[in-house]
Amino acid sequence: MEKLLWAFIIGGLICVIGQIMLDGFKLTPAHTTSTLVVVGAILGGFGLYEPLVEFAGAGATVPISSFGNSLVKGALKEFESTGPIGVLTGIFQITSGGISAAIIFGFIGALVFKPKG
Repeated sequence: MEKLLWAFIIGGLICVIGQIMLDGFKLTPAHTTSTLVVVGAILGGFGLYEPLVEFAGAGATVPISSFGNSLVKGALKEFESTGPIGVLTGIFQITSGGISAAIIFGFIGALVFKPKG
């Protein structure tokens, strides 16, 4: 039960930060999303995101900042095994499922609904 509470609190705080960026700093959704991904990547690069995931569970893995952490984790893992080329391939190895799902469901959504633009 305690883990559930912390997941809710940490995930909520990440979302509150994103909402403050949107409403308080008047950033666009694209800027807010990109910033959260970059912050997650930086924290992951310094090894600070994994302890947060261990502490908060889904509260830290569900928000978009986790995507940045996954990019860096994949790049570092492949860099250790294959060298510099691993940075490029490792980014997509861990995150390819999420990227593919976003493309596929975005395409299906565009077929089902009338896109604007």
